Amino acid sequence: MTKPISISFIVRIILLIALTASFVQFETFYTQREVIRNMAYGLNTFLTASVLISIGHFILVKLYNSRNEQQVVRGNFVLGITRVATVGNVFFIIVSLMIAVGINPKDFITSMTIVAMAIAVIFREYITNMISGLIIMFSDQFSVGDRIKIGEYQGKIVDITLANLVVRDEDDDAVMIPNNLVFTATLVNKTSQKSNKIVVKFELPIDRSFAVAELEQYLSPLFQKNPNLDHSQGFTIRVADMTKDYIKYKVEVSTISSSNKIHQQVQSNILNEILQFTRMQG
Repeated sequence: MTKPISISFIVRIILLIALTASFVQFETFYTQREVIRNMAYGLNTFLTASVLISIGHFILVKLYNSRNEQQVVRGNFVLGITRVATVGNVFFIIVSLMIAVGINPKDFITSMTIVAMAIAVIFREYITNMISGLIIMFSDQFSVGDRIKIGEYQGKIVDITLANLVVRDEDDDAVMIPNNLVFTATLVNKTSQKSNKIVVKFELPIDRSFAVAELEQYLSPLFQKNPNLDHSQGFTIRVADMTKDYIKYKVEVSTISSSNKIHQQVQSNILNEILQFTRMQG
């Protein structure tokens, strides 16, 4: 869903029309006052670019949303367009300031080529991070709200910036993961496929393990009372692996929704019931 036209956009349109009209109405005034003329040209450059960027942003988001109206829309594309629009506005603010103080942007960029190359080398990591961030934003591999595991970090993506992937971990800490790491480390998206079915894994010491039938008998009535489970699908418990020290189990259930919050609640409930069962039998 696209946002309504903002008051700032309307103000920019009015200022641009008034400023453009003043160039015709007060041509002599601007000719005689070079400083004011440069400032007016600089402001005109910024307003023109800002309005065009805003219109382009609105049209692209509108087209994207209408194209995906019947589908689950992932916010990466909209986020990417917004970041590009922000970078564009910052660029034209700099250009407008140059014009306002009487500097020709083309000549300035030409004379600063060597310096720009040095800056590019110094800020190489940030530049590559920014490019990686844009690639991530325009991809559909994951989006804000997905739960991921990358390297030693895991949690929910709460934001994607031009420098970092912001992940909220299990301790509710905000972890800043450099965008470059996404392309160099193994990344697991735990919510890329929206499904009502979840798998809960746990393990028990070999001397405290139980037969699958015992677990099913204990958990069956408890699962029937859980309002977040789809009772028509039932549940299954199986042994996933066994070593000389422990046994790994898998519990498969279907929830009433693919919501991450419900999945976490169900997983927590199952593990708590297993803990209670082992204590009772202990």
